Parts: sequence; C-alpha cells; structure tokens
Amino acid sequence: MTPTVLTVNAGSSSLQLHLVRDGRVVRTEHSEHSPDPAAAERTLSDFLSGADTEVTAVGHRLVHGGEAVRAPAVADDDVVEAVRGYADLAPLHVPPALALVEAARRVLPSVPHVLCPDTAFHAGLPAAAATYALPAEWRRRWGLRRYGFHGLSYAWATRRAAELLGRPAGEVNLILTHLGGGCSVCAVRDGRSVDTSMGFTPLEGVPMSKRSGSVDPGMLLWLLSFARLTLEELRDGLEHGSGLLGLSGGLSGDTRDLVASSEEAAALALDVFAYRVSREIAASAAALDRLDALVFTGEIGWDQPEVREAVCGRLPLLGVEPPAVTDVDRDGVVSPPGARLPVLVVRPREELQVARETLAALSRPGGGGGRP
Repeated sequence: MTPTVLTVNAGSSSLQLHLVRDGRVVRTEHSEHSPDPAAAERTLSDFLSGADTEVTAVGHRLVHGGEAVRAPAVADDDVVEAVRGYADLAPLHVPPALALVEAARRVLPSVPHVLCPDTAFHAGLPAAAATYALPAEWRRRWGLRRYGFHGLSYAWATRRAAELLGRPAGEVNLILTHLGGGCSVCAVRDGRSVDTSMGFTPLEGVPMSKRSGSVDPGMLLWLLSFARLTLEELRDGLEHGSGLLGLSGGLSGDTRDLVASSEEAAALALDVFAYRVSREIAASAAALDRLDALVFTGEIGWDQPEVREAVCGRLPLLGVEPPAVTDVDRDGVVSPPGARLPVLVVRPREELQVARETLAALSRPGGGGGRP
C-alpha cells in the first residue's frame, strides 16, 4: 500500500495540514489562526475524518531543532523534551509546533511521528559561515552558532531548480531567497547550504513582515540602557512591530498592501526591503565560485512580481536582469531569453518536502535518530 503522510505545519499564527500520498497532496486545510492547544485534537480529528485514506506516518515541520534534532527524527518523549529546551530560540514557532506534536500523538498514537527541522538543511555549514565572532567561552557554554532556517523550503527549491536547469541536484550552485512572513537568503554549493542570512534565531538577516532582521547590536544595548525600553518591550518590537510593518509606520506588513498603497511610507518600506534582500544576495555570492541561477521562493517570492523586479533590478553586477515574466502559474525561468544568469521562481512546497523527509527518516536503520 502506498504510504500516506499527514504533514503538520504550525506557524506562529497559522496552521497547515496536508495529506500527501505518492508525492501529491490529496487533502489540505489552511487556517490563518494557530489552534488553541485545547482545540488542536479536535482540529486534527475533524481533518482526518473527511479523508478516505489511512495515515501511515505524521511529519511535523519544526522551525528550530537546536542541537537536539539536527536531522529528521522520530518524535519520541525524549526527543520532544530535548527540543523543548530550545523553544526560547524561536518562541513564535516552536511552542505551537510542540503543542501540535503532542495533540497529533494523542490522535494518532499508533503511527510514527517525525520532526523535520528547518535547521537540518544548514547543519553542515562551513565553520567560517557558522561561527560568530564572539568569545570562545560564550560559544562553548551556550552553543552560539549560526543555525539557519527555511531549510525545508530551500531543500525543495534546490531540487526543483536543478530539475529546471537539467542538472543533478548535487552539482548546482545557487543563491536562493525565501520571501514570505519570514525572509532569508541561502547560498548553495553542489546542492548543499554553505551560507544563510538567518542565524542563531529566525530574527537575523533581512527585514521581514514584522521582524526587524539584523540591526546594530550597539543600538539594542543603548535602547536597553537607562530604562529606555524593557527587555520585553524590545523583544516585542523586534518580533512584532518591525520589518515592513515598522518601516511603513504601521500601515501593513504585507507587500501586497504596500504595493497597492500610494503612501510614501509604503514606498520606503518596499525600497528598504528590496535593497536589503538584494544586498544579502550579493553578499552570499562570496560563498560560491560559480553561480548557476538565482531562485525566488516563499509566498512573496512566488506571487509578488513587483518585489522580484525590484530585487533583480539591483543586481546587474551578478548578471541578473529584471524578469521578463511577471505572472507565474508554475515553476520556471522568469528572466529574459539569453540572460547571462537564469532567474527561477519555485512554488514553496514545504508539505511535500516534510513528507519526503518523514518517509526517508523512517526508512533509515533505527528509524531516524537525528540527534548527534
């Protein structure tokens, strides 16, 4: 019997459920509200009650696995408890994900559950890319290093881009950017991540919908001194009031709203966003000795042509030309014919990558440990 995988993707304020069989989604549900933990079991049960297939495994997207889970791992009690120790590194994502893991294990106690961390794709980052210029004692004591995120998205997009280029996935050199509620850039050499803009937490890197991205740490110290801001005020501002929302003066954190707006603040937000993304893309080129394509993915990267054009227009030194194709309905090349560097758009399909990694983990000897 062909296995059917239930994939669970609990975001900070959303929930996506998919049933995946033979590489295809056969049932889906998407809510813009992450369910209350008390209602999670009912949500899962209602979703499964309408299915005409038996679930053989459950795959859970996990934003931050820390050192506890560096590869897809079966979610037994010990693994879940170990991940809980890293929840404060991604407080918007890990707690709701673990709540869904516990609910799903109660609803489906007899099938294996697998944690698929976004950090796994970047687990092999070279030391030069993974190491922060901080005191060695701090790094040893608290495990301070660059973890990187959006790995499930990048793993899927790398494979799809290789297919579109007609090359083996293990031979492509790419710069990819995942643009959505969270945003990042990743350099891939020979199919493997060698640098990425997000770091110890998903707060580092380019500006996002409501998250700041990288800012001067000296400025943060200044804001914390002399009671200018409390730690909680600073955290809330960086995670919920910054990014596109903060740049636009509270107008919106959604690029679609900003593109449609005639407000000067909206134009500034989009300009800063496109500049910072293009700057990070250019910086990522330092990790490569050859560049085969620039790849856009994520919700914004997939369906916001104005943002793609604004980013590409700042990268002529990399051989990037503004896209000739704006409206896309399938993965493909959007750069003009004959462009020196192909620009690709790949639809984000994290649910298919989670299903793939879940089955791969269960097929390994020992059922997928994932812990060092």
